[in-house]
Amino acid sequence: MASSDTPARDKSERAGGYLRPFAGLWNGFGRVWRVVARYLPKRLYARSLIIVIAPMILLQSVIAFAFMERHWQTVTQRLSAAVTRDIAAVIDMIETYPPGDNYADVIRIAQERLQLKIDILPPDPLPAPGPKPFFSILDYFLSQQINQQINRPFWIDTVGASNIVEIRVRLEDKVLRVFARRSQTYASNTHIFLLWMVGSSLVLIGIAVAFLRNQIRPILRLAEAAESFGKGRPTPSDFRPRGAEEVRRAGAAFIQMRERIERQIEQRTAMLTGVSHDLRTILTRFKLQLALGGSKMDREALDQDIDDMQSMLEGYLAFARGEAGEDTGQFDIAAFMEKLSEEAKLRKRTLTTYLTGNPVVYVRPNAFSRLLSNVVGNAFRYAKTVSIKATHARGSLLVIVDDDGPGIPAEKREEVFKPFYRLDDARNQDSGGTGLGLSIARDIARSHGGDITLDESPLGGLRAVIRIPA
Repeated sequence: MASSDTPARDKSERAGGYLRPFAGLWNGFGRVWRVVARYLPKRLYARSLIIVIAPMILLQSVIAFAFMERHWQTVTQRLSAAVTRDIAAVIDMIETYPPGDNYADVIRIAQERLQLKIDILPPDPLPAPGPKPFFSILDYFLSQQINQQINRPFWIDTVGASNIVEIRVRLEDKVLRVFARRSQTYASNTHIFLLWMVGSSLVLIGIAVAFLRNQIRPILRLAEAAESFGKGRPTPSDFRPRGAEEVRRAGAAFIQMRERIERQIEQRTAMLTGVSHDLRTILTRFKLQLALGGSKMDREALDQDIDDMQSMLEGYLAFARGEAGEDTGQFDIAAFMEKLSEEAKLRKRTLTTYLTGNPVVYVRPNAFSRLLSNVVGNAFRYAKTVSIKATHARGSLLVIVDDDGPGIPAEKREEVFKPFYRLDDARNQDSGGTGLGLSIARDIARSHGGDITLDESPLGGLRAVIRIPA
């Protein structure tokens, strides 16, 4: 069996060896992409602009490169060759005249027919070669053509006057100096193409920006409506599905979802109202029957049981109801802190409060009051010293409640937010609770788009951190 498996294993190893370079290339590409993705914009509008602009820039770059290669260099080469042929013809005419003539006819013909200004200079040495420009396409092609067609010592200057090219060619007993227009030797209208290319790109980018902004706006409106609904605030009155078909479908689906949720909340509220009324009626009958008969000792015990049942019933109904139907309004944190200070005096607790920023926030007032009452009430129940710090700035409300009570172990700080969860240690001494206080508080905080977290307090007990966008 071992010998029969060997060929298959060798084939598999060879295949893995062939694919190993591709795997390394793929991993390298993945690393590069992760680095690039780290610096890419996160918003849809910016990413859409990149999707539109990047191919445009790439296309323009390819066109510009093709133009440089195929048009600019080719035209410059042909123009340089034509000017060099004219200079070669002038040299042939000069060398056909007998020595001593003034070459006036040659100069006239060159200027009138060839658009070249020439001078016959003494046989002085040619100037030293000057520095060439960084992008010396004209120097390259003109020097190449002079070497091919004339093949004599020469000197050219394309850096001096911007519109003139100077060429000097050493003859047997003289030096021919030629002045030619730069446009005769060089494709000088390239800037027109570049201007058209840049201008058209800017126009297309402007159209893309306006179009994308119009397409992104409905998505932003949908996000704002969903965020408002998630915070328990009313949806903007002017919201309706707009934009592309996919965005309209998403908007219509959101409206249907919102209507179903609101309808379910209304049905649940109506059901809870009926249940609450019926149960309260039964408890009232119990109290009435106890008041009419039975010994005083029996009535006191039963009254206490009925009060406990009523307290638990109110807690259960409050948790199930969730204050979801309440409208958003103003809530004064400073006034609420004053009420807490009065409560602390009645409970004989030490309370310190700190408030930074605007004391008025826009939340569901009754629900938010219940949230703070539950959190601070727990601190009053288990601690002697309580500190409340509220900071309202930059569209966010941060409330930190510290106490010096027994605290909650780190592994149980999330468990206490579960409904009906009860601790077995010193923080569960109050047997009259329902185990719903923190559950109701977190439910209210999350319905406002925020949350509640628990941590260790600098005072030695528990710290409750409430974050609400407001």
